[in-house]
Amino acid sequence: MRISFLCSVSLALMMSSAAFAEGDFPATLVGHAVLPAQTFIDAPTDAPAELKTSGKYTTGRRVETPGSVMGKSYERPTGVSVPFKGQPLQGHSGIKTMPDGTFWVLTDNGMGSRYNSADSMLYLNRHKIDWASGKIERQETIFLHDPDRKVPFRIVHEDTAKRYLTGADFDTEGFQVVGDNIWIGDEFGPYVLKTDKAGKVLAVFETIADGKPVRSPDHWSVQTPATPGASYGAAVNLRRSKGYEGFAASKDGTFLYALLEGPLWDAEKKDVEKLDGKEAARILEFDVAAEKFTGRFWHYVFEANGHAIGDFNMIDGTTGLIIERDNGEGTADKACPQGSRGESCFADLAKFKRVYKIELGDAAAGKPVRKIAYIDLMKIQDPNKKARKPLNDGVLTFPFFTIENVDVVDDRHIVVGNDNNLPFSTSREPNKADDNEFVLLDVAEFLKAK
Repeated sequence: MRISFLCSVSLALMMSSAAFAEGDFPATLVGHAVLPAQTFIDAPTDAPAELKTSGKYTTGRRVETPGSVMGKSYERPTGVSVPFKGQPLQGHSGIKTMPDGTFWVLTDNGMGSRYNSADSMLYLNRHKIDWASGKIERQETIFLHDPDRKVPFRIVHEDTAKRYLTGADFDTEGFQVVGDNIWIGDEFGPYVLKTDKAGKVLAVFETIADGKPVRSPDHWSVQTPATPGASYGAAVNLRRSKGYEGFAASKDGTFLYALLEGPLWDAEKKDVEKLDGKEAARILEFDVAAEKFTGRFWHYVFEANGHAIGDFNMIDGTTGLIIERDNGEGTADKACPQGSRGESCFADLAKFKRVYKIELGDAAAGKPVRKIAYIDLMKIQDPNKKARKPLNDGVLTFPFFTIENVDVVDDRHIVVGNDNNLPFSTSREPNKADDNEFVLLDVAEFLKAK
């Protein structure tokens, strides 16, 4: 009997070790808060009249009549139409936990590109989240503006007094509050923006890697090739929409860790940067006091080519949280028949939505970060029935196309939120625009993982 018992214990320990070797840790839902998709705020009273409505340019031509153009997620109508009256509280693309328990949240460029977002304002909101009731209350808003003409290129509202910034100027995807300043990572250039706490731009910095500028096709200096079949050549070394997505900071605020959403282009190999065949995005170190890139960097290696970054925040001096995701959305119970697509079903299901705990080791020669562990956002445990959305096979899924918010709350909890891309994402229901959701997760063992 004793031998049998010891064998059973040994087998259990082996199975437990295998689970830990896999690095998959449980996440338990503690709170779930929902900001309805159609939640709007008014533009400031001194904003140009054009900014009193938003979403007028999503069809490639101006449309003035509110609610006249149905939003679509691929071929699926979302049930929400543009233009909007006011500015939508959506596009959540970065979050920071504040000492008073509130959360600052950053909005992105608006409608998805610089070409359709000229009437979408750029701003941050401070939210109070009541996890017991699931309610989110906006406490204040900071609109980004450039009255001192620090932006080095012509902005949409160039000749106005306040010079409010829009989604045609920048795509703001990550931020940090350091002292009296807010530092913001932009996806277009990509650029680093420095503002004061009122949102006034103080400086704009070009991205430098390997001693050379990093430029996407949306960088202000890049021109479309002049002839059919021509390439950008050396002018562009980063794919569109692969600028900064994660934007962490050291705990003392000395350095920013700016994480690109995708890999740089390797001109010599005529391919994107890869390590052992896997695409790798750079984490570039920026010295806050010196206001320049240090030249040090790390690689974040994706689990599969084609994956993207969602967000990045530090836990302590050496470890941090990074969201890695695929481009899928929706769950199997609402899937299209095999090999087909449709207006009321999901054709490309969400499969890979994870938060990784990583360690920044030696930055020499772009050493990859170490992936310590992860939690799977497609299987959030809900034993205490905290979910405010239907479960799938007994677990809460986070099946969103874009999940772009993660931060540490305390030594056992993290907060995670989606970007609902209003009116263009329907990841829970095929024909219902996604709400802005935040989940408070108990991940004590994950945070302690070594």
